[in-house]
Amino acid sequence: MAIEIRPATQFEDVQTMVGPKSPGANVCWCLSYRIPSKQNVELRGPARGDLVRELVRQDPPPGVLAYDGDDVVGWAGVHPRADTSFARNRKIPHVDDVDVWSVWCIRVRPGHRGQGISHLLVQGAVEFARSYGAPAIEGYPVDNQGRKVDLTMAYVGTRSLFEQAGFAKAADTGSVINGFPRVVMRRFLR
Repeated sequence: MAIEIRPATQFEDVQTMVGPKSPGANVCWCLSYRIPSKQNVELRGPARGDLVRELVRQDPPPGVLAYDGDDVVGWAGVHPRADTSFARNRKIPHVDDVDVWSVWCIRVRPGHRGQGISHLLVQGAVEFARSYGAPAIEGYPVDNQGRKVDLTMAYVGTRSLFEQAGFAKAADTGSVINGFPRVVMRRFLR
């Protein structure tokens, strides 16, 4: 298996990873942390996909994708924190004034899990942020201390996933997912 990580510039591939099975469904589309809360609540059905189509055309695009040959098998949402809801999140603290990037969602398609693709996506997010001159990158995973995380809540990653990618704990948060506290994990890129 030769997994390649690329910027998320192909809408259809992003749709495969984060879009709904039914075009009118109100699923996340990985917008919950990417856009302001009010806009996220008001944006309904196909309008969510339309916004993602616009984001994919922007520079930088909204994340990175993992490919096994021509098949898209993974996604990581990554962008400058200033352009995400983390810029205003009361439960996820700002450690300092560094213009960090945030990685907030890691997804691997069923049938491809357990092959290390999450690790490659985090590393790909690091390289993507570095290529845009980011001084540092943060993730906000759960600190599950090795216990099982419900698959529907595992999208934030685990502390150990980020530690294995060279991140270090920078702060505690007031956020909890699936009963586990979230932590701020940071990696400096310069």
